[in-house]
Amino acid sequence: MTTQQISDAELAGQPAAYWTGIAYEALIAFTRARQAEKGYTQPQFWLLRNLSENDISPDGKGMTLSELREAMASYIRPEDDLAAESEALVERGWLTRDAEDRLWLTEEGERARVDLARNAPAIRAALHEGIDDADYVTTMKVLQRLIRNAGGTVA
Repeated sequence: MTTQQISDAELAGQPAAYWTGIAYEALIAFTRARQAEKGYTQPQFWLLRNLSENDISPDGKGMTLSELREAMASYIRPEDDLAAESEALVERGWLTRDAEDRLWLTEEGERARVDLARNAPAIRAALHEGIDDADYVTTMKVLQRLIRNAGGTVA
């Protein structure tokens, strides 16, 4: 497959929404493939993170699937099945479910969360290969400006 080179002037005229969509899908697919190679899914990692008082959870208390879906609303994908993903974590002993159907992180689950988080630097390094930090920062600033220009908010 050959890649057509386009000039900077042509590239400047390209629609950002198209390229950010392509980038999003490629980055998610890459990340999820690397996680699958290690034996877990991105939604499983998010569940562990959202239930850990040492990570996203403010108090480490259990949450229902509905509460978890709400907490993950800004990044969960339509195809992510939190019920199936959480059940897999219960079977692994990383989560437990109480009588009110709340999911709780186990000690083993917390150890797994810490261990799985160690994969992130290698994934980031692979994605950032050939991109210096200054170019990356410029790209992030441009994307944030595009978001603001479109009426969005940048956290």
